[in-house]
Amino acid sequence: MKDTKNIIAEALEVLKKGGVILYPTDTVWGLGCDATDPEAVEKIYRIKNRPDSKSLVLLASDLDMVARYVKEIPEMAVQLVEVNDRPMTIIYPDAIAAAAGEPADRHCLAHNVVAEDGTVGIRIPMMDFCVELVSRLGRPIVSTSANISGEPTPKKWSEISAAVKDAVDYTVDPSLESGATGQSSSIIKVGLDSTIQIIRK
Repeated sequence: MKDTKNIIAEALEVLKKGGVILYPTDTVWGLGCDATDPEAVEKIYRIKNRPDSKSLVLLASDLDMVARYVKEIPEMAVQLVEVNDRPMTIIYPDAIAAAAGEPADRHCLAHNVVAEDGTVGIRIPMMDFCVELVSRLGRPIVSTSANISGEPTPKKWSEISAAVKDAVDYTVDPSLESGATGQSSSIIKVGLDSTIQIIRK
């Protein structure tokens, strides 16, 4: 088994070059890329054979990182993050994103990770490996399940299809999957007025 620091360094090198990684998260195995790079995001849509009208969930290292990519964090979202004890994705209003056709800008999310209504789903992972990876990159990464669209979500490395494994630029050592719960996160949409809508429990 490789040292975790070396794995993170290798994954970062791929992410910075616009590559796609296959990695374990605090929920299930995911496909990831730099969420500010629209071309890298497009690669993930192609791998999953997924319509780009469907937005993608992102991972951020902490609320400070979230605050750089949304215009305002509702107070209710702060409270939810503070008391949360299981994987939770929050859908924030008013994402800060580049316009379609603009080059990658690390200060703006790629246009193709944001929903048509301007919202974006972001999770602060409950897994040290993911937190360190995102923190070291310095910007959010995509976290979408590692499956072809319409196929079952793989909970373990052994369940990921060969087509997905062959399509990525880097695969994180499967020994790190012990931190994954195998369960999808809850999804809660929070408005600027702190109203909440539970999308998935």
